Amino acid sequence: MANLHLYNTMTRQKMPFKPLNPAEIKLYTCGPTVYNFAHIGNLRTYIFEDLLRRVLRWNGYQVKHVMNITDVGHLTSDADEGEDKMLKGAKREKKTVWEIAEYYAQAFLEDMDRLNLLKPHIKPKATDHIEAMINQIKQLEKNGLTYESGGNIYFDTSKLSDYGKLAQLDKQELQAGARVEVDKNKKNPHDFVLWFTKSKFLDNSESLKGEGQEMQWDSPWGRGYPGWHIECSSMAQKYLGQQMDIHCGGIDHIPVHHTNELAQAEGATFKKPWVQYWMHGNFLVLKDKEKMAKSDTNFLTLQALMDKGYDPLDYRYFCLQSHYRKELRFDWEGMNAARTGLRRLRNKVCKLNSDNATTAPQPLHNRSTTERFETAINDDLNLPEALAETWNLIDNPEISDADKLATIKKFDTVLGLQLDKKLKFQIPDSIQKLIIERNKARKDKDWEQSDKLRDEIQDAGFIVKDGDGGTEVQPK
Repeated sequence: MANLHLYNTMTRQKMPFKPLNPAEIKLYTCGPTVYNFAHIGNLRTYIFEDLLRRVLRWNGYQVKHVMNITDVGHLTSDADEGEDKMLKGAKREKKTVWEIAEYYAQAFLEDMDRLNLLKPHIKPKATDHIEAMINQIKQLEKNGLTYESGGNIYFDTSKLSDYGKLAQLDKQELQAGARVEVDKNKKNPHDFVLWFTKSKFLDNSESLKGEGQEMQWDSPWGRGYPGWHIECSSMAQKYLGQQMDIHCGGIDHIPVHHTNELAQAEGATFKKPWVQYWMHGNFLVLKDKEKMAKSDTNFLTLQALMDKGYDPLDYRYFCLQSHYRKELRFDWEGMNAARTGLRRLRNKVCKLNSDNATTAPQPLHNRSTTERFETAINDDLNLPEALAETWNLIDNPEISDADKLATIKKFDTVLGLQLDKKLKFQIPDSIQKLIIERNKARKDKDWEQSDKLRDEIQDAGFIVKDGDGGTEVQPK
């Protein structure tokens, strides 16, 4: 067996994986802030985390997976600026924050199912764990790491000599004040709020952070609500204990959210390291390397892809073609290629199934292929290479169909592409309209218009077949 190596953000290098307890791997992944649909950039991170869990399982480990649901406290800035994202969503849709949280939490879980993501074993909601957050703040207060200013409770980063070690802030020419200048209550630019009641802004006017906020709770420091960062550290420690094996998220969490989580967790327990391996997925970017963000209008949802006729697993395949630590550029040409690749692979597997080879599989015949696949996935989740090995296997004439089918099914426990199931697809309304127009053109013997419409349908990623019943299409 090839030994599993994972890239650790803390050390900036790949390291052999050595669990705290081989009997149970403790995994925490930062979950969604449920004020809007997850966009496909968010979902790329969850696909990477799903692949990690599947690779751990391939290596024989049992995993305890916790993923939070952030339904309060996450401001429109990752620092301590702006309004609560849940409140923003409620204003946008003229609903209560509770309705917004429930709706978008369920939408996110549906997206997980569509992408064939393994569900976390525990999905704690922030609003159900206010007591745990208050208790952790009390412990930080007892340890001398907090102060009150302007009605809020802050974490004093100057009290931790290694604050910022995850983001290597000491090695960066980072103007911390640029992201926190709004709040003059802070003693130090990197300090952050643990509990909000009210806050002062640059113009020195006093404003309730909770103004219009339905989600407020009583606390020893006044009625208010928690900061975003305290949610993850308190819930992670509640369900995984004072130390864990792996903590995951997007790379945008490194300089602020995960840095502050780490400070809180180690500041409360003095257990170091809190996390053995920090792992982060890179961005999905658009043209000109513009990052996709829910706060902008440039984000695409999984449903938007489905409305264009793509199966959700087409997007999973698209993501498998790039390493999780590399930027992945999204474009429709790439999606079309991914759809074609998955269709071809699935058709080949379906043919193996339909042939139903009678001979029992002989794993020794394709041991070298399996070893190369395992070497790839254990090299910091090198799924592009693993996917290439999958194609090498299915196209290898020296391996029997029975062997191929058995091995492909084993590989798919990691790939998660449901290769032995026939993919369903839907024809978008826009294509249905073109089909109707083309059928009419053919009936009228307007061959020039018929050819034009055929080309338009094909350019949209579909194969056109003409029969006695009219035009039929299927994804390429």
